[in-house]
Amino acid sequence: MWRPKLMSIPDAADALPGRDEPLAVEPESFINGERFDGECPAHLKQLIIGMGCFWGAERRFWQQSGVVVTSVGYGAGHTPNPTYQEVCSGNTGHNELVRIWYDPQQTSLDALLKVFWESHDPTQGMRQGNDVGTQYRSGIYLSDEQDRELAEASRSRYQRRLLAAGFDEITTEILPAGPYYLAETYHQQYLAKNPNGYCGLGGCHVSYG
Repeated sequence: MWRPKLMSIPDAADALPGRDEPLAVEPESFINGERFDGECPAHLKQLIIGMGCFWGAERRFWQQSGVVVTSVGYGAGHTPNPTYQEVCSGNTGHNELVRIWYDPQQTSLDALLKVFWESHDPTQGMRQGNDVGTQYRSGIYLSDEQDRELAEASRSRYQRRLLAAGFDEITTEILPAGPYYLAETYHQQYLAKNPNGYCGLGGCHVSYG
């Protein structure tokens, strides 16, 4: 059921308190056994994105050449170590995220951003299709200033293409990567474990170029 609070991020003072300890999560990928906990390995690079329900978004990226491992989690909000139920309440401010660790010798940030832009509708604000709430907003979260500049340039590039195709302004937020909290084990690589599970991805059918 639609509620106004699901359409705006709460202030930190109003967010749920969360907990000090992280959720217990099995840290090895169901896809290839690679570990996805801790910090990004030094020889890899990291991209964190939000583009609606993280089940389908994660699958889109684990299928990409050069991606070593993916995970899903929560971030860009206030509540430490939140649960899925807390995030869905709209009271944490978090977004459903996919963290991508990739080999820069095999792929590039721009190639991954092409997948990002073309795989969802980045003009919908606090929703993605029928999925409504702050946790479904479009976002890119980066730790490197050069990567942030590249992401902002990619947003401008795709905005021109969307406007030419009759779409609205992009609402995607591009922010420094903050704390990232791994989601529960059953969410990790969900569509590999449940091939017929829900996937709400739907792009604008406009090429990034």
